[in-house]
Amino acid sequence: MGVERGRERTKDLVTGAQVLSGQLGKTIQRLRKAYNLSLSELAEQSGVAKSIISQIERNETNPTLATIWRLSQALDVSIERVLATGDEEPFIEKSSRADTPILVSDDGRMRLAIIGWIKTVEWLQWYDLSADPGGVLDSDAHQRGSVECLSVTEGEFEVDVAGAVQRARAGETLRYRCDRPHTVRCISEGAGRAFMVVIMKAAVME
Repeated sequence: MGVERGRERTKDLVTGAQVLSGQLGKTIQRLRKAYNLSLSELAEQSGVAKSIISQIERNETNPTLATIWRLSQALDVSIERVLATGDEEPFIEKSSRADTPILVSDDGRMRLAIIGWIKTVEWLQWYDLSADPGGVLDSDAHQRGSVECLSVTEGEFEVDVAGAVQRARAGETLRYRCDRPHTVRCISEGAGRAFMVVIMKAAVME
């Protein structure tokens, strides 16, 4: 009975992958961009050929279940979420801690949990940022006109945008252009916590 159920579940997932191939490509691409991964980097992490990933994102192929599994593992999401369709998603969606990707700064002292909706990643991103004292997050310039908002809930942070420096404590928010290199530092003696929202292409600011 267990074997039969396993076969039925596999059959359902394979059928779902074929039916949802159009949505699948968009989902893989959004997840990849959320992690700031190039096609080559995702190929290296997943073991799936770069050309295959490119075809999947352009909806030019129906990937096998094994391929989808490798990509979901590399992108740190469940295979069910990868196969989920936008048309049939529930109005209320819950993401578990295990399904929340975590980005870590180069110094290992800042962690950004990606709590934003994956479907908005190309124009709106938001993160739950936690930092150890002295943690530094260096970021390259985003798209022109992009704005970043840092709302501090614990500790104190400093933001440096092209030499312009401003600080914020718990209860305060910094908004700044992020279409140029910028740095966020935790300057409090204890741990720091903040919510970071990035509005991509918000406006072309002269």
